[in-house]
Amino acid sequence: MSVDLKEIKKEFTKFLKRKNMKVTQSRLDLIDLIADYGKHFEVEELVSWVSKRTNRGVSRSTIYRTLKLLQDFGIIKEVIKQNNRTIYEFIVGKSHHDHLVCVECGKITEFVDEDIENLQDEVCAKYGFSPLNHRLEIFGICSECMSRKKT
Repeated sequence: MSVDLKEIKKEFTKFLKRKNMKVTQSRLDLIDLIADYGKHFEVEELVSWVSKRTNRGVSRSTIYRTLKLLQDFGIIKEVIKQNNRTIYEFIVGKSHHDHLVCVECGKITEFVDEDIENLQDEVCAKYGFSPLNHRLEIFGICSECMSRKKT
């Protein structure tokens, strides 16, 4: 699925105006940067990466505030919370998926399993519950780390 960042920025501009917030080039540029990043991220990891990629820099506070706005806008999603780490992803153009998280190396593997999705639907139906959203994170040790442990 192709992602139209120009259209996303246009809609984000409208979103900010409805909230009576400033539309700044830094906020709009951050959308491009996050889309370019292309993987899950922690905020500080993104701050470091952005500072290396931009000539004029983007302040840490701008990134933090804008991430919150992008979450409210619906293009960034908090996907994993572990210990004191919060990991986000850019979800535009992505269908629903769940995550396997290696507690040794931090590798995140995305997966889709229809049996799990169907089971969640069955559980909701059983309890008369109307789901709005869900996330599944399975924490464990990836095959690469398991192999290293064995040697």
